[in-house]
Amino acid sequence: MSNYPVNPMELFSVAGKVAIVGGATGAFGSVASKAYAAAGAKLVLVDIPPCKEKLAEVAAACRKSGAEVVELATFTATEEECNKVVQEAVKKFGGIDILFIASGKNIVSKIVDMAPERYKEVIDINLMQYWIFSRAAAKRMIEQGRGGKIVFMSSARGLLGHPAGYTAYCSSKSAVDGLTKALGCELGVNGITVNAIGPTVFRSPLTAWMFEDNENAKKVRDGFLSRVPMGRLGEPEDLVGTLLFLSSAASDFFTGHTMYADGGYTAG
Repeated sequence: MSNYPVNPMELFSVAGKVAIVGGATGAFGSVASKAYAAAGAKLVLVDIPPCKEKLAEVAAACRKSGAEVVELATFTATEEECNKVVQEAVKKFGGIDILFIASGKNIVSKIVDMAPERYKEVIDINLMQYWIFSRAAAKRMIEQGRGGKIVFMSSARGLLGHPAGYTAYCSSKSAVDGLTKALGCELGVNGITVNAIGPTVFRSPLTAWMFEDNENAKKVRDGFLSRVPMGRLGEPEDLVGTLLFLSSAASDFFTGHTMYADGGYTAG
């Protein structure tokens, strides 16, 4: 490698890179934002208007690390909205190097009880939004001519089914994995890598009940842990190393993959 750095750890650097984080107030989105900030990236943090106050808190925490931050409380469900986010990154920082989308939704319901519009709601947020946002970012990355990184938040449920009414969530995450592969192939010629992180259960507002000290939580937790070789549930911080790898030069020859940060859950 003619450009191999004297210090191999430089491969993992995102210092000075411009990163857009969609879903920046979520369980992992907020941790990811702070990790990018601590690593020296310039940030455009995005989440929906109802999360405006939380978004300001995440942005303030990132600024304490010395990061330059733009916060945008906006929806990213349409081409126009996603283009505006990318344009703001260009206006403030001159371009875009990384797009990380951490937003997502789950509606738990048996298929016989689930209205089609509720299914579509999950698909729109977990898949269509990713496609539209990626389109806006990819167009700019191609124009810039310096490559880029697109990282999706997938799930072990994109690989494995679930008996408790997860048809919408599982199918949406399987589709994200397919989008990852297809975009990885399509954008590789432009030097743009596209990868996804597929965690299993990790601590978040949606899973907080599984961490509680009561009989029901313990029963569910023990059943789940019997499938996790590492013997514990995940924490948002467990995903940071994978994110930095996929966002940096360390992964320049790595594209179209979903990396399962799951304590071995999908291996057994």
